Amino acid sequence: MKKTAILFMVVSIAVATGCSTTKKQAAVVTPDQPQKIVIGDNSADSPDWTGVYQGVLPCADCDGLVTTLTLNKDKTFKRVMVYKGKSDQAFEESGKFTWDNTGSVVMLQGITGSPSYYKVGENQVMQLDLQGKAVEGELAEMYILKKTEQVFDPSLTGKKWKLVELNGKPVEQPAGSGKDYYIELDTRETRVNGFAGCNGFFGNYELKAGNRITFTKMGSTLMACPNLSTEQALLKVLETADNYTVNGNRMELNKARMAPLARFVEIGK
Repeated sequence: MKKTAILFMVVSIAVATGCSTTKKQAAVVTPDQPQKIVIGDNSADSPDWTGVYQGVLPCADCDGLVTTLTLNKDKTFKRVMVYKGKSDQAFEESGKFTWDNTGSVVMLQGITGSPSYYKVGENQVMQLDLQGKAVEGELAEMYILKKTEQVFDPSLTGKKWKLVELNGKPVEQPAGSGKDYYIELDTRETRVNGFAGCNGFFGNYELKAGNRITFTKMGSTLMACPNLSTEQALLKVLETADNYTVNGNRMELNKARMAPLARFVEIGK
């Protein structure tokens, strides 16, 4: 019994001594030692936020608001909006933007009557409401614009372009048909269609930064006509062209920096 009591006392003293030592070590502080502060990343500090963001946002009186927002490194923006199912007209706004205090939301300057706040995430931005608050619930994901290389150019799309020169030679319009050679690039669905003297043609197009353009999946009707040389040459140009230029009511399709493959003038629909 005495041995047990003595053993208990020894264990108690050891535990008490250990606790005392632990508490004493925990109480030691070194205020002069520099402290490392970890700061979380924000969108403004990331090099990846510049670029083009695109999507179709909810619209109260149309089929969707086709929106393209470009954010540039110099803190300038361009926003192009098209009311799908209502009009092919593109509404373009541009100016400067600022970051909020958190470095995660950009505020478009000079915008009134429509949302001007966008929360920047990885390869996407979310349009916020007029007060700068996120839309919540099931509709939240519908207010996201995804980063893309494709762009809209209202100076080119939504217009009818009459062919006036092809491979350096003037083009004579087809006699008696009452129709001009033309191409037209739809704003809403990135579709191209036109008329080449005998057959109508159609396909897809894609615009990218730097006035780059690509025509794909081209097709046409199969009417037989005496002279299809102009039609075939125009379709070949559409397959070959990789960039364009627009100057007022004139447009050119080009290959690299060579002479224009085709020249057009804008005409009414």
